[in-house]
Parts: sequence; C-alpha cells; structure tokens
Amino acid sequence: MEFCTLFLLISCLSWSLFVLCDSQLQTSQSQVLLQLKKHLEYPKQLELWYDRKTEFCSLPPSANLNITCEFNSVTELNIMGDKPATKVSDFSGFPIPNKTLSQSFSMDSFVTTLSRLSSLKTLSLISLGIWGPLPDKIHRLSSLEYLDLSSNFLFGSIPPKMFTLLKLQTFVLDDNVFNDTVPSWLNSLPNLTTLRMKNNRLKGPFPSSIKGIRTLVDLALSSNEISGNLPDLSSLTNLKLLDLSGNKLGSHLPTLPKGLLMVFLDNNSFMGEIPTQYGQLNQLQHIDVSFNMLTGKPPPELFSLPSLTHLNLASNTLKGSLSDNLNCGRNLEFVDISNNRLMGSLPSCLNSETRDNRVIKFSGNCFSIAGHHQHPESYCREFKVHVYKSSNGGKGIGVLVGLIIGIAVLIVLVAIGFLIVCRRYCPRVRSEQHLLQKSLSFIMLLEELISDTYVQHIYGYMAIENFRNNSRYSYWIRHVFESSKSEVQILPSCRSFSLEELKEATNNFDSSAFLGEGSYGKIFKGLLKNGTQVAIRCLPTSKKYSIRNLKLRLDMLAKIRHPHLVCILGHCIEVEQDDNCSINRVFFVLEYIPNGNFRSHLSDNSPGEVLSWPERLAVLICVCKAVHFLHTGVIPGFFHNRLKTNNILINEHRLAKLGDYGLSIISEETGNYGTKGQEPKSWQMTRLDDDVYSFGLILLESMLGPSVPAKTEATLRDELASFSKQEGRVRLMDPVVLATCSEESITVVISLTNNCICPELWSRPTFDDILWNLQHAAHLQPNIAHA
Repeated sequence: MEFCTLFLLISCLSWSLFVLCDSQLQTSQSQVLLQLKKHLEYPKQLELWYDRKTEFCSLPPSANLNITCEFNSVTELNIMGDKPATKVSDFSGFPIPNKTLSQSFSMDSFVTTLSRLSSLKTLSLISLGIWGPLPDKIHRLSSLEYLDLSSNFLFGSIPPKMFTLLKLQTFVLDDNVFNDTVPSWLNSLPNLTTLRMKNNRLKGPFPSSIKGIRTLVDLALSSNEISGNLPDLSSLTNLKLLDLSGNKLGSHLPTLPKGLLMVFLDNNSFMGEIPTQYGQLNQLQHIDVSFNMLTGKPPPELFSLPSLTHLNLASNTLKGSLSDNLNCGRNLEFVDISNNRLMGSLPSCLNSETRDNRVIKFSGNCFSIAGHHQHPESYCREFKVHVYKSSNGGKGIGVLVGLIIGIAVLIVLVAIGFLIVCRRYCPRVRSEQHLLQKSLSFIMLLEELISDTYVQHIYGYMAIENFRNNSRYSYWIRHVFESSKSEVQILPSCRSFSLEELKEATNNFDSSAFLGEGSYGKIFKGLLKNGTQVAIRCLPTSKKYSIRNLKLRLDMLAKIRHPHLVCILGHCIEVEQDDNCSINRVFFVLEYIPNGNFRSHLSDNSPGEVLSWPERLAVLICVCKAVHFLHTGVIPGFFHNRLKTNNILINEHRLAKLGDYGLSIISEETGNYGTKGQEPKSWQMTRLDDDVYSFGLILLESMLGPSVPAKTEATLRDELASFSKQEGRVRLMDPVVLATCSEESITVVISLTNNCICPELWSRPTFDDILWNLQHAAHLQPNIAHA
C-alpha cells in the first residue's frame, strides 16, 4: 500500500514538473513574440505581452488572443484585431490611415520574424491591418495545419512555394485583396480540407486541378472575378460546402458530388438547363443558382429532395409549366422561383396559402393566378422570338466589331506611314526639350506594354511568350508601378537640368566642391537655388548611344525609387553644337548623403565614427533590400551594380543607401556580356551572380575592415576558412566586431559569406535567401536597430 502511495506521489510530481517545464517558453520564442508585437505596432490585444519575463503560455485565452505551447515552443497563435477589412474598394496597395498598419510596416520582415516560430501548427491573424504581398517565405512554417489570414489587406499572388506545406488542412484568406489567379498547385496539399478565399479580386479560370483535392470538405471562392467553365466536380466525394457565387463563371452548371450539403452558384453567367443530376443529391440542404441565365424547366425531383430546406432559382430564364403533382420535400422551408418565364398553374405544394410554414416567392412569372405581380402569358410565350432576335442581333454585333477592328487597323497603318514620312523628311536636329518629351512618352509606353524588343535585349532573347504567360506577370508589373508611385510621394520626381544650373550650383565645378572620383566619373557637391544640397556626378562620355537612346536609358534609371537607393533627382546632357549633335558630357543630379560611405565607418583609422556589429548588420540589411529590389522589383531588372562598400552611403539617421546602381546600362561595357553562342539564361545568371559575389566581399569587409579590397581572392578564402576557429577570428577579425557580436550572429554571417563567394555559381544564394539570413543574424543580436 505504501509502495502504491509513493508511486502515485512520484507520478504526480513528475507530471507537475513536466507541465511546469512545458509552460516555460524558450527565450528565443519569447523574443519572437515581442518582435511580432512591435511589427504589429503594439495593438491593444497584446498589451499583456510586457517583456521576456512574461509567461506567454500561461496567459488566459480570450476571444482576441490565444497562445498554446508544447515542449517550450509556440504551437498555436490566434490574434483577432480591430481593423476589419470590410471595405477595401479604396485600397490600391498603399496604407490607409486607421485601417491598415503604417507605411513603415514590412510584410516581408513580419513573415521573416514569424517563420522563427517553427513549431506553429495553428496560425490565425485576423483583422490586424497587415498589408502588402504575402512573401514566399511563409512556406518556412512547415508544421502549419491551420492558416487563417482573413480580413486584412494582402494583395498580389498567393506564393507558389506554399505547395510545400504538406500538413496544411485549413487555408483561409477571406476578405483580402489578392488579385492574381487561383493557384493551380492546390492539389499538391494532400491533407487540405478547407479552402476559403472569399471577397478578394482573384481572376482567371477556375483551376481544374482543384477537382483532384479528394480531401476537400469546404470550398469557398465567392465574390471574386473568376471566369470560364467549371469542370466536373463529382470527384470531390468529401465536399460538403461549395460557394462560388459572385464570380464570372459561365457555360453549363457542373456535375456535383452526391454528398454536398450547401451549394451557392448564384450571380454568375451559367447557361443551359439545370442538370437532372441535381435531383439526386439526397443530402443537399441549401442550393442557390439565382441571377444566372439558366433556361428550360427545373427538374421536379429537385423540389422533393428529402433534406432540402432552401431552394433559390430566381432571376433566370426558366420556362415551361410546373407539374400540378409536383411534390415538395417535408423539410423545404424557402422557395424562390421569381422573375423567370414559368407558366401554368402554381403547384399546391408551392402555394403559401396552404403552407403556413413555407416561404414561397414566385412573382415576375406568368402563372395563372390572380395578383402576385404576374405577367400575361404572352410575355413568357414570346420568349423564343426574343431569343431568335437576340441571336440575329449577335451576328450584327459581330459584323460591327469586325468593322471597328478594321477601322482601327487602318488608323494604325496610316499612323505608321505618317511616322515614316516624318522620320525621313523632318529635320534630324531637334531641341533637347522636345527630345526629352518624346523619350518620356516612350518610357511610359514601355511601362504599360513592355516592348518585346527591349525585353529581348535586356534578357538575352529569352522566350517572350513564357515571360508574358507567367501567372505572376500582370501583378509584377502592377506592383512595380504602385511601388514607384508610393516612393514618388516621398521623394521628388526626376527632372531635366540645364548645364547653367549645374555650374551655378557647383561654382563652375570649383575644386572646393569636388568630392571624389570613381569608376563612373567625378562627383561634386552642389547647392540648388531652392537650397537643396545635391551631389552631381559627371559620367564619362559614351559615343555608342544617340541622344534619343541615351535619354530613354537615363529616364528609365531615374524613375527607380526605393528607400535604400540614392534618389536620382535629374540629369543633364551636354550636346556639342556641331552637325552631328554629338554628346559631350552627361551629368546625374543625386540626393546628397552627408555622413560618408560605409567603408569610412569600418575602422578606427577611417574618418567616420566606427560602427558596431549590430549597426553594420543594419546597413547590410538595407543594402540587401535595395539590391533585391533592383533584381526583382523593376522591369527590366538591374543586375550588374558594382557593389562596393564605398558605394554604400550612410545618412544622418544611420540608414544606408546604395549609390552608383544600374549605371552599367549607360556605360561603354553595356551589351558585351557573354560570348557568342552562350545560352541566354546562363548570361543572365552570370550577371545576377556578379552582385551576389560582390555582396559576399562586402560581408567580408564588414567583418575584417577596409583591408579586403587589397587582398587576393585566394587570401580571402584562406582567411574565411580560418574563421571556423576562435583563434582565427581573434587574429583576423575587426576588434570592434569581436567586441559587439554574438557567437550565433557572426556564425550565420560567416556561413552566408562562404556561400556568396563560393566558386560554384549554382550554389550561391539568391538575395531573398541573403536577406533572410541577415535578418536572422540580426535577431540573434539583442541590441540591433532594424532597418
């Protein structure tokens, strides 16, 4: 007996210790939750999250917040905010006061932080005002079983890498602004039971791959812009709810699985008759196919389904007579057949006067019943004539459309002929202002249509059709334009400067205004008439471009805007007054960054204040974001950017801005990449890897100091290899770095640097991977100021 008592006591004690241990969250997990609170701009729902000492796992659950922990890790996180996305018609990709989080919110950084909760199984973030494209890195939450991001302001495409979330069962993105197509890879999620993307702006065809999700129970894609035909859905044997209302779906109604309970196909453009198969759905409780273009007589079996409670066939073109012997199911409570072309007598089971517990709506038909807003019988009989006339009218419309297209083609041909005549007979020498207007008009046309010729030139004659058919193409362009418009609100737009303005700003390029000289020419400090300090770079003369071509390239480069890129305020082309109107000099007018470059802050021997390791990481993150934007955020991308520490400028707030970017498109070396016969993709990737390798050298210089450029590649590799041991770091690494870095943070960056400068091009990381690793290294530093 005593042994049993002792055994029970030990068991209880062990269980108590297990529960106590399980409720104590890892320090790193607590830090992530506090960072999420910061990202979400301190919502009142998280006011109990004080500091790292907060017992997150012991907080009482509420309607707005719930955290569940297992084995010292967060496995469930549910947050309900107070910023519901109920009216998103005015959302255009930019923050809305009091509805979304602020301009400084970064969805990319937020998901990067969130992905450190690697044990998350349930994630629900509703009505929190989060906005922006959903990053691909959401797939790093590989344990997710339940994901709900509804009622926010997420837009763009649904990340394709999410197909790797093999454990995902519930996927909810209702009430957002996703404006790409419905993903075709959803059938790659083997355990998916709930798929809800209602009230977005999804477009394109309904993906036939969805019919392969045999586990699907709940499918809701209503209130979008999905078009085309629906496939046979009878293979979805577990489906209980189908909601595709409020779209642009057409053709005929699909075959449905027999186990369905709820069907909503209203407010579409379905044609043809209601399939007789619908009268065999014995488990069906609710069906709504109203506001379509359905014809024929509704199947009588549909009214007598044993489980049906709600039947809505209103506002179609159903015709014919309903049988007097029509039977209605005993559970039928609501029937709406109004605004159709039905005739004859109303069946007794649809007569509300004899059925007190059943709501019947049948106005707008031709039933032979007094009152109830019925049309005369001739109205419904003449329907066939209307259809015949409509068909003939369709042919007339076709002829009219053909005529309009022919006229449009003729106008285009005349315009082309006019341009050829103007080009041949008009004077070649035009004023600079006229050329500027022409080039600006052309660049706007490029932005709207993406010239195939120019894309071929930039991307090495890659397959244009593949580029255009990419499902993310339309969103990519739109996102770039919206990003550009966002930055224009913050930074001044580019303009053309006269040479006299620049001479006046620099006191005729006096030596006192000289700031330095690099591979892209001399740079001077200037002061404009409005008091703005600027940097003016004099670029080497390029003889290979005409004035028109050069202006096109300058305008394209000057329209780029990003918080971590030096803003181009304008340019000036000095033209020789000779018969050929040749280019003498080209000037770029840039924003002036007063605090020196990154290299000047890396050593005690440098003039600038030495940056600690956390501050250096913040600079590197800024630069990585800028280069990532140059590679993927503009069309065409800028890949050959000559990244160096002395091209990274630090402003008065210690934020980094990358300069001298994209100038390769106007330098003499442009267009000489690769050899004859080289594969276009390899050529493009080589340019991309140039920036990755250069960034690896910047990482090395951040750890070693400004001595890196003077060393050979072999020496640098040897020194990097010695970093694996502590004595190697002490001997070679900058003392300031050693004194201010954490072991975990510096280890991440050393590994990243190794990958960036490795000889094998295929194993080098992308800038998306580089950014993720740098942010991870930053999170391992408790005192870093995030960019």
